[in-house]
Amino acid sequence: MRINFNVPPCAENAIEYIKECIAAEKICGDGAFTKKCNSWFEERTASAKCLLTTSCTHATEMAAMLCDIKEGDEVIMPSYTFVSTADAFVLRGAKAVFVDIRPDTMNIDEKKIEAAVTEKTKAIVPVHYAGVACEMDTILDIAKRHGLFVIEDAAQGVLASYKGKALGAIGDFGCYSFHETKNYSMGEGGALLIKDGKYIERAEIIREKGTDRSKYYRGQVDKYTWQDAGSSYLPSDMNAAYLYAQLEIADKINEKRLKIWNRYYTELKELEEKGKIELPFVPEECVHNAHMFYIKTEDIKERTALKAHMEANGILTVFHYIPLHSAPAGKKYGRFSGEDVYTTKESERLLRLPLYYSLTEEDQGFVIEKLKEFYA
Repeated sequence: MRINFNVPPCAENAIEYIKECIAAEKICGDGAFTKKCNSWFEERTASAKCLLTTSCTHATEMAAMLCDIKEGDEVIMPSYTFVSTADAFVLRGAKAVFVDIRPDTMNIDEKKIEAAVTEKTKAIVPVHYAGVACEMDTILDIAKRHGLFVIEDAAQGVLASYKGKALGAIGDFGCYSFHETKNYSMGEGGALLIKDGKYIERAEIIREKGTDRSKYYRGQVDKYTWQDAGSSYLPSDMNAAYLYAQLEIADKINEKRLKIWNRYYTELKELEEKGKIELPFVPEECVHNAHMFYIKTEDIKERTALKAHMEANGILTVFHYIPLHSAPAGKKYGRFSGEDVYTTKESERLLRLPLYYSLTEEDQGFVIEKLKEFYA
């Protein structure tokens, strides 16, 4: 391909910081750079605690454990999401209850959540698609009235906000991803944000294989022992070093991505006005982070033809999730609440365009040119 869909970011200081880890003989978890990353997110999100993890999947698994999700529980979420959103709870024996999405933002339809609540419901998991926030006020109100946890899947939401609040720091727990496809990357990695400090100690224990080793390193106990069920959720400090180099220029990366996003929106607006495509919608109360730029075609047939046209010109465009409720595991471990009005229909229309920190103006111009050529 002449133009890839994604190129992972790499900041100038990344290699130097990784060398520092090696020189310090501390390449395992919870080294200096892991602590720096945790502090950075705590300051930027006003969370009680941030714990870097090996993936967003593992951050969500930790949240499920902290909420004591168990067999027979139900967890409400959209079907239009990555499998990890459901897996974290299915592993605990819970059933995923899928709710339809809004066609404008591709987020869970907050007006349909309450109808999905039963006596078995334990949590709501809003997924902030494309870094655009769900309608969190409504979701928090439902959760409060029914005594439910809110676990934000903010995998795509770093540096995005809702009414001035950082995504991931609004509900009880928030989960970030630093996979290579995200705005800020450590190859594989994630983070758990904790709103209430009462969960911090147990979260540290779960993350450290069920031991109180974090307290031992802080000098709070003279030896560490097995305290609870847990797993190994600590990323290597070398991964954290790679990420921290990007966090130092996070606003610069964000501004560049927004510039690319805004150019797509401006130059493709005429196609939307002619009824050829549909562009992303960002509600007034949301500040997005340009995680992705997608368009919606007439239907799956047109999307397939457009994708082939772009690939013939050396441009990789990508569709996204296959709705979970239609997958074999989705049928086994979940159920759809209400009617699938938009989830499948809208997912079949969506096509993502190249958007990454190192995308040049020339290459973006070529993408726009070839897209317009298709519709001409």
